[in-house]
Amino acid sequence: MICKQQFPFRFGTSSYIIPADIIPNVEFLKDKVDDIELVLFESDEFSNLPSPGDMQKLAELAEASALTYSVHLPLDVYLGHPDRSERERSVGKCLRIIELTRDLPKSAYVMHFEAGPGVDINAFSADEKRLFTEALHDSISMLLKGTAVPASEFCAENLNYPFELVWPVVEAFGLSVTLDVGHLEFYGFPTAEYLERYLPYARVLHMHGTLEGKDHNSLSFMKPEALDLVMKALTDAPVQSRVFTLEIFSQEDFDSSCRVMERFVLSD
Repeated sequence: MICKQQFPFRFGTSSYIIPADIIPNVEFLKDKVDDIELVLFESDEFSNLPSPGDMQKLAELAEASALTYSVHLPLDVYLGHPDRSERERSVGKCLRIIELTRDLPKSAYVMHFEAGPGVDINAFSADEKRLFTEALHDSISMLLKGTAVPASEFCAENLNYPFELVWPVVEAFGLSVTLDVGHLEFYGFPTAEYLERYLPYARVLHMHGTLEGKDHNSLSFMKPEALDLVMKALTDAPVQSRVFTLEIFSQEDFDSSCRVMERFVLSD
């Protein structure tokens, strides 16, 4: 099942489908999808950041195959951290990725709003929630001052806490949304309500199923009624540039997810 150019949105998946580096993955996927989520890491222990030569290769592959890239900013950035020096470090890390990917054709930058490693935002007091959103406001202000990328290209992703907590920050800066439907289902948020409220602002959707208490599995493990809700919403309000990302990490999950999507392909 080839899902490239089959839907009223850009169909995509992650840059880790086969057990190889980013370039082989893009070469494997380029004729199967419209968009590839580049999952980039940079730490003292490990980095998968492409070299300048690799970046040129990614740009060439995109041009030859009508690809775009959604760039997932590093997971170890904490834009809502109470310590401003940590926020500055996090913003600096994001800006380095933005500069690195400057010449790629991009659909979006995906970002997480978190307060620190292992911090449970659901446990915050009212005062802690206020400080968290003030910290996010400060970080986003720094980020946008540090780049010419339009605010709308940055997409805040819903995580394990109610998205309405950070919505005022998204709205204030004119950011977009990454609507992670897999997270909605996994954490028990009302998918239909989130679609109604946030889909108009969503440049990206993340799609994945839950298996044995873990998310980021094949779409075959997402409740069919949830997938039907999403597909109806996307069909009723088509946006060709919107990205539908299978946020999964194996060829088996990719192949089975594509088979699930087959029933939504319109016949001629």
